[in-house]
Amino acid sequence: MADAVAANTNIGTIGVVGAGTMGSGIAHVFARAGFRVLLCDVEQRILDRAISAIRANLGREAAKGKLAEGEIEPALARILPTIDRDALGDADLAIEAASERFEVKAEIFRALDRILTQDAILASNTSSISIRRLAAETRRPGQVIGMHFFNPVPVMALVEVVRGQATSDATFARVEALAVRVGKTPVAVNDAPGFVSNRVLMPLINEAAFAVMEGVATPEAVDQIFKLGMAHPMGPLTLADLIGLDVCVDILKVLEDGFGDAKYRACPLLVEMVEAGKLGRKSGLGFYSYEK
Repeated sequence: MADAVAANTNIGTIGVVGAGTMGSGIAHVFARAGFRVLLCDVEQRILDRAISAIRANLGREAAKGKLAEGEIEPALARILPTIDRDALGDADLAIEAASERFEVKAEIFRALDRILTQDAILASNTSSISIRRLAAETRRPGQVIGMHFFNPVPVMALVEVVRGQATSDATFARVEALAVRVGKTPVAVNDAPGFVSNRVLMPLINEAAFAVMEGVATPEAVDQIFKLGMAHPMGPLTLADLIGLDVCVDILKVLEDGFGDAKYRACPLLVEMVEAGKLGRKSGLGFYSYEK
């Protein structure tokens, strides 16, 4: 299957930098689709946790009939975890899935630019940061692009494919085809703070947080209104907990700085919750409790 994938996209090996929730999900979908995946993070324990999560998620897919039991181990075998970033030199395309901070992503892009072959594509899973700025950190701006996956990656169909100012047509076409090959629906957007998804979503989450902070309604009431009145599958505060409240605050900061508009200022309640370590599902406590 991997040979067939490579023939369709000219891409056979995927590098993923960052083995957290998003990075492990990205590794999952590429390995399931037949790609060889080089999964990199700074600590072995993070990689071990990612492989365990991928194994469990593949098992859930098999239990639901979305994957044959016999495909689980071959998919896992296609994922090669490593703490050595230089090992990504074999990747035809590398996807950065680190925290939503420009300085963190820029350092990774500079390193990957040195490591990858001349023809390799550099993609970012950023949900808000400028692709143009990241491309400027490299010697291959035409081969830099955004691939914004959505959480949970194995389930959500959308990939925002973000074209930077210098992204070539050839790079865009290859990445668009690649997204289709892993069962996703690519939607093209141009580079702007927050792109489309978070430019629209984050102000909604922010206003929902203001409604709670100002005593207008409880988190449960806010979410119920959106579920029952707007047919949302989950309310904005449940979604914020799923995304991570720290990520929400980081994205709002990018929007405020990028547009120079105070309407994107993060709700003080969100900031206080992040400072207190209440990050949502990943910390066990956010607008709701997830402690077992």
